[in-house]
Amino acid sequence: MNTSTTPSLAVERVRHEIKVRRLQVQRIDQISPHFLGIRFVGDALRDFISASFDDHAKLMLPAQPGLPLVLPQPGPDGLALPPGAQKPVMRDYTPRQFDQAAGTLDIEFVLHGEGVASLWAEAAKVGDEVGLGGPRGSFVVPTGFDWHLLVGDESAIPAIARRLEELPDTAQAITVVETADAGDRRTFTSRANLQTHWLQTGTTGVLANAVAALKLPAGEGFAWAGGEAASMVAVRQALVDANGHALDKGRVRASAYWKRGSVGHHETLGG
Repeated sequence: MNTSTTPSLAVERVRHEIKVRRLQVQRIDQISPHFLGIRFVGDALRDFISASFDDHAKLMLPAQPGLPLVLPQPGPDGLALPPGAQKPVMRDYTPRQFDQAAGTLDIEFVLHGEGVASLWAEAAKVGDEVGLGGPRGSFVVPTGFDWHLLVGDESAIPAIARRLEELPDTAQAITVVETADAGDRRTFTSRANLQTHWLQTGTTGVLANAVAALKLPAGEGFAWAGGEAASMVAVRQALVDANGHALDKGRVRASAYWKRGSVGHHETLGG
């Protein structure tokens, strides 16, 4: 009987049971001028699952500064708040690193001087409470591709860093990352053969233009992109359009992590 040792390149969508967890801040680290790493701890994390580098969980903060944190609770009709309670502020964040044995979860925050979550992170103290919902599901991209292209702005750096740490030494990895402050650029850790391209935030379309100009490696590859909505639309077009790299749409995933002028925006682009 013939057997194949070729790894599957099929993307898998995994659903998870929805739970809301109450966590506490255990540790705060300044990673770079505009990045803050916060470690959360809680017994509720023992059954937490994050199966993909671009998972997003709902971080839940008090409805207003100074108010107690009230979280949705399971009921006969699903999760619901107690009568009269104000809904917590919710924002999507990437689980950067999870240690099941220790019951800790790391999340990185971009500090941009505005926005509820950014301001909360800047003022956070050890012992502060947050809620965490999800992830609802995971889009699992196999690590067995010959090459992996990872594109994004500052908001995508945590997901890119996590993915690079997962890749094997048999893979080629290319990153194209745009930052407003050169001080936020970092040395990524990866066993893969890595090419890193840092771009300065400036003219519209800087990411898409850089992606269009790339010479992609031979072999089977997967392209992932995350960042501002309009920028991600342009990056995706550069990857899938006939006048661009003409990649199979099934080998491209682009997500709008935020949208200029909107609050709490998150959207997967294309199909």
